Amino acid sequence: MNDRVDIDVYFDFACPYVNTAATWLREVQQQLGEERIRVTWKFFPLEEVNAPPDAETPIWDLPAERRSSGRDSLHAAAAARRQGPEAFDRFHAALLALKHDEDQDHGKRETIDEAAARAGLDAAQFADDLADRDLLREIRDDYTTGRDGAAVFGTPTFIFSGGQSAYLQLMPAPTADEAVGVWDDFVHVVRDRPYVREIKRPRKPQ
Repeated sequence: MNDRVDIDVYFDFACPYVNTAATWLREVQQQLGEERIRVTWKFFPLEEVNAPPDAETPIWDLPAERRSSGRDSLHAAAAARRQGPEAFDRFHAALLALKHDEDQDHGKRETIDEAAARAGLDAAQFADDLADRDLLREIRDDYTTGRDGAAVFGTPTFIFSGGQSAYLQLMPAPTADEAVGVWDDFVHVVRDRPYVREIKRPRKPQ
């Protein structure tokens, strides 16, 4: 498979399957390059997915003093993106590592600032952008587009440029030797074989 694949991936930093998918996709990108795979990460806060039906205020409209790990971490990612796509990718990887490898609270300001430092962001610009609540619209818009336009229900959900989509759980991430092969298989099944509606592994009771 030599054509370039453009794909949107809906994510939340809290999700362990996002962490393994991101590890896998970074390896695939490293081996294939941007001429073969381009990934755009889209915000999909699971706190909003799991909010009670009678919740009156979506998380992106909550007052600043009302803490929300989902909102605050995604807001930080939107702020990082203002410094360019590579800055976003570094921040994204750093905050996932802090959350899932080091068991840090991904919504705490100290954790967010540590991720920004590891990503080499301009600290002053990052702080200014974090104060800009207009960025919360990006979370709202991604969530609404994913939910209403593509029936996204969880993370990570992959959307191909032709509209084909799949929710995927990987645990652990494929090895470096397997990464591209798994990617090719995934693309062939999800994008090229729309008659494959669902694959689900039964789990024996523990």
